[in-house]
Amino acid sequence: MIVPLAAGGPTDSVARVLGEQLTQLWGQQCVMENKPGGGTNLANAYVAHADPDGYTILYGTSSLAVNSSLYRAMDYDPFTELAPVSMVAKFPFFMFVPNSSPAKTVAEFIAYAKDHQGKLIMGSPGTGSAPHLTAELFMQMAGLQMTHVPYRGAAPAFIDLIPGRIDCYFGSGELLTYSRSGQARCLATTGKQRSPAAPDIPTVAESGLPSYFVDSWQGVFLPGKTPPDIVQKLNSDVVKVLAKPAVIDLLAKTAYTATSSTPDELRTFLKEDSAKWNAVIKQAGIKVE
Repeated sequence: MIVPLAAGGPTDSVARVLGEQLTQLWGQQCVMENKPGGGTNLANAYVAHADPDGYTILYGTSSLAVNSSLYRAMDYDPFTELAPVSMVAKFPFFMFVPNSSPAKTVAEFIAYAKDHQGKLIMGSPGTGSAPHLTAELFMQMAGLQMTHVPYRGAAPAFIDLIPGRIDCYFGSGELLTYSRSGQARCLATTGKQRSPAAPDIPTVAESGLPSYFVDSWQGVFLPGKTPPDIVQKLNSDVVKVLAKPAVIDLLAKTAYTATSSTPDELRTFLKEDSAKWNAVIKQAGIKVE
């Protein structure tokens, strides 16, 4: 199983939960291999061009829906050279600000940012990353201008958020440990509903920006020419794993919702998600060389 991001991050953690469960189910080791780089394009292309025999699996992220809009050239087509197998999880992001911020709510943050239009700094784990696009959509809907500063991952960004060197960061539920320990302030979740992992944290929509919501996702893909029976076999096994109460509970601790699907459902979702983010990327004028 090829993971397109570095070991130790939230994506890698969930991929390894799936890999361990498939190992138990198969009685054969599911070997995890991290191939970070190129905004996930390195790993995505590796699997797209692998032998379609079912032995090379991509643990795909929402980048599959946006990279064709972000990059001028890619050596694979995510819509034709990868075969969707199943969704694995959906999850919201959370909006964090430093404790030094005057904003205690999303509405207060929007008002503060409008009073300092163009002067606040929004951090992200990389240009075109899901947290970056989540923040861009927030700015577009709220009518805000902030300076984007991309970091090499969530950890270095948060190191700068805590002392107030950046003013806002959208990140995954794993980062709630920072707000729970009092090192930063969490204003809201981007989900449609409050997260069971943090029921005290309001949604962005209910706390200052109606109709805004973002759920990110992860899923399993195979090389595009993989025979349908192999795709269906892997789908069946992933669905079994995601139905286990222990797996559901483990993912829920960091605000991930175990979410299986059919291959066709994932294919349709990928196209719809791509259309949504393509509009955001065009409006923001984001391009990655």
